[in-house]
Amino acid sequence: MVINERALKMLGYTSPQEAIGRNFDQWGRKGKIIGVVRDFHYRGLQEEIRPLSLRIEPGGCSMLSIKVNTSNLPNTIAAIEKAWHRVIPNRPFSYSFVDELFDRQYRAEDRFGRLFLYFAMLAILISCLGLLGLASYSTLQRTKEIGVRKVLGASVSGIVGLLSKDFLVLVGIAFVVATPLSFWLMRRWLDGFASRIDIFSAWWIFAAAGVTALLIAMLTISLQAIRAALAPPVRTLRAE
Repeated sequence: MVINERALKMLGYTSPQEAIGRNFDQWGRKGKIIGVVRDFHYRGLQEEIRPLSLRIEPGGCSMLSIKVNTSNLPNTIAAIEKAWHRVIPNRPFSYSFVDELFDRQYRAEDRFGRLFLYFAMLAILISCLGLLGLASYSTLQRTKEIGVRKVLGASVSGIVGLLSKDFLVLVGIAFVVATPLSFWLMRRWLDGFASRIDIFSAWWIFAAAGVTALLIAMLTISLQAIRAALAPPVRTLRAE
């Protein structure tokens, strides 16, 4: 039989050279270990790699693995089915593709990722609309103040910064509150995978999310702030 590295350690061997040629007795079968392969995922990435043994078992074969050319797939499958019925007429012919098996294996994660993306985009849109409305209301409330500041020599950038400062502080507070919660939720989700990244090494994702949130908020607020800052002072002073 051929074993993987996990099985090598489980059997007490320290190197492949030490294991190769040794006798084994497994489930009533006796033979020799003829090879050691590197650990690979033969189940989903959600599970740990376990000790594995590979044996030639003619009486236990239930599946054939065939590499085919996809240029004329229907005719290829028909030829394989014809050969199957000729060799094994008493068993039905059924087939599947490896990429379909992988798709079924990780379909839930793929759907979760797309669903999370759609809801995130919807949340960003709703937040921007709310922020735009709040900025418009705040700008309207400070119309006369903006006019007075412009008359006294305030620049457009200064007025934009004045109107944006309070909102950016709120966005910063929201980022501080959301980061630990997001970190905890991602840790819980990644715990479902045996092979996963170290969330601590991906700190830049949270930093990038914070910077992106600030940029989106700044862009949303600036639309109203610049409009108010460019308005003629005479019109703003007559607002009240």
